[in-house]
Amino acid sequence: MKKDKYYELLKKQYPTKNDIVSEIINLKAILNLPKGTEHFVSDIHGEYRAFQHILRNGSGNIKAKIHDLFKGELSDVAQGELATLVYYPEKILDMNQYDDDWYKVKIDQLVRLTHFSSSKYTRSKLRKSIPKRFSYIIQELLYQSMSSEDKADYYEQIIQTIIDLGQADAIIIDLSYMIQKLVVDHLHVVGDIYDRGPEPDKIIEELIHHHSVDIQWGNHDIIWMGAAAGSPICMMNTIRISARYNNLDIIEDVYGINLRPLLTYAEKYYEDNPAFRPKLSGECQVSEEELLETTKIHQAAAVLQFKLEERLVKRRPEFKMEHRQLLSRTNFDTMEVEIKGQTYPLTNTCFTTVNPDNVEELTVEEFDVIQRLLKNFINSEKLKRHIDFLFEKGNMYLVYNDNLLVHGCIPLKEDGSFKAFPVDGIHYAGKELLDLFEYSLRKAYKQPDVMNDFDTDLIWYLWSGECSSLFGKKEMTTFERYFIEDKETHLEPKNPYYALRENPEIIHRILNEFGLNSPDSHLISGHTPVKEIKGENPIKANGKMLVIDGGFSKPYQKTTGLAGYTLLYNSYGMQLAAHKSFSTIDTIFTDHDDVISVRRVVDKPLKRKKVRDTTIGRQLLEEIRDLENLLAYENRR
Repeated sequence: MKKDKYYELLKKQYPTKNDIVSEIINLKAILNLPKGTEHFVSDIHGEYRAFQHILRNGSGNIKAKIHDLFKGELSDVAQGELATLVYYPEKILDMNQYDDDWYKVKIDQLVRLTHFSSSKYTRSKLRKSIPKRFSYIIQELLYQSMSSEDKADYYEQIIQTIIDLGQADAIIIDLSYMIQKLVVDHLHVVGDIYDRGPEPDKIIEELIHHHSVDIQWGNHDIIWMGAAAGSPICMMNTIRISARYNNLDIIEDVYGINLRPLLTYAEKYYEDNPAFRPKLSGECQVSEEELLETTKIHQAAAVLQFKLEERLVKRRPEFKMEHRQLLSRTNFDTMEVEIKGQTYPLTNTCFTTVNPDNVEELTVEEFDVIQRLLKNFINSEKLKRHIDFLFEKGNMYLVYNDNLLVHGCIPLKEDGSFKAFPVDGIHYAGKELLDLFEYSLRKAYKQPDVMNDFDTDLIWYLWSGECSSLFGKKEMTTFERYFIEDKETHLEPKNPYYALRENPEIIHRILNEFGLNSPDSHLISGHTPVKEIKGENPIKANGKMLVIDGGFSKPYQKTTGLAGYTLLYNSYGMQLAAHKSFSTIDTIFTDHDDVISVRRVVDKPLKRKKVRDTTIGRQLLEEIRDLENLLAYENRR
């Protein structure tokens, strides 16, 4: 009965035998196309301009296409100029006045490049990629035979008429963005869109409009998701980090969250404090008054966060985070703290609102401030839209095309076995642990008015807990970094995973845990900057493990020696793209610099990958089986 119902539903989509046969033929043909190009980026951290440039150039993929098509025809300089036009067509067109000959050459080059970039796609998929306003014209330009003398005049007349009607700029812009879309079939964002940089909202908006994208949540994404899910401690952390990097505008101006209650409170209890002065970029212009306000908000948010952490750790003994109750271990008479049996003096303290006899106590005023702020976070329409998108397109991990994508790590013990996290007497480890984290996170987000429950508290554990796959360290030493000068206390010991990930057997074990047994399988993650300046290699475990921290965050670039890495995976294999720090768009225009310093082949399969070898291919094979069953069902009737 259920089977008959299913086939009746399928039949509505394909009402005749001819419809069924046509679709089977179409899908079987698609299976034999080369797999599309996947683009992997990670750890964007609010650096919208750098991220947008990497998207526009496809991590060097567009310039590679131009080289393949025009080698021997265009010089390296001319190829660079064409690439820059594809990346930023509006800006290039605004820079100069161009004559008809220039337009004829550029439109012809762009049409040829569009055709070359679309070679992996069906005609139907290509047609869907064509901008609507010039759909008919672009199709005519793409599909006419340029080798035929009969069509040469026809082709030239189309271009001339486009120029005569003043539409040359518009069609160049449309062709350029079409090329950007065609060279990358699917985008993977392997975590950390938020924090540090000033424009994570613009990155989310860009991703919302992207033609094909998935996201693996990062630890910095999680705290914003936690704030929207009604976690007071996650909310205070987002405010603290935003203040630390002088990015409070993202909360107030972009998300429309009024911080006035917190500022009024902070002005009342806090003074200037060098440890809480915000980090400023070289291009940032801020008045002394604004700096002082941000410094006070920074202190207020930090102390409220520490109080809330004391309360959370107390009510969640199963988290085993008692060692993070540092306010409880502080002697407020001598301003010293006891950590792991050793006493340290505290500097730059700001504990005027802490009751030494009850350090976790929130005053009526503090409770009111927290509740008002939390209501604003939960009710911000734009923040909700962005977090909804993260939940719609995101996961804790993703298995895709025989690769495992996870932002941080898979928690391990020293012997390489999976580290377990106990909940109600059940021990979760490996894949089950990450599934538990995702289930709880989604549950918490559905109930933003429910606070202090296990699922909401677990979001904080994902930010800073020892068994968190997003954190991957024993403890987060935020308190120590603010108040203790001894840098030994600032160290955050990493999970054994980070040493063991160089071992191919360990990576094979992790991949097997997630059902991946193909020799072409890889573990792909971000989270930890690759310190190439110290000789670290992003390719680990004999090529089975790839670390692609994009290094977009400028504070890290001094220690890494470059901006970071992105990854391309096409039908011929994987290429790792190293890129330099993004400076300004003006530099790109004058030097035609791709910001890509080198591309390295990571893995080259024995045979070229086709759609049938991909996750999408397996879905298409299921559809074909269903259609064949439907056809047999129709033949029996």
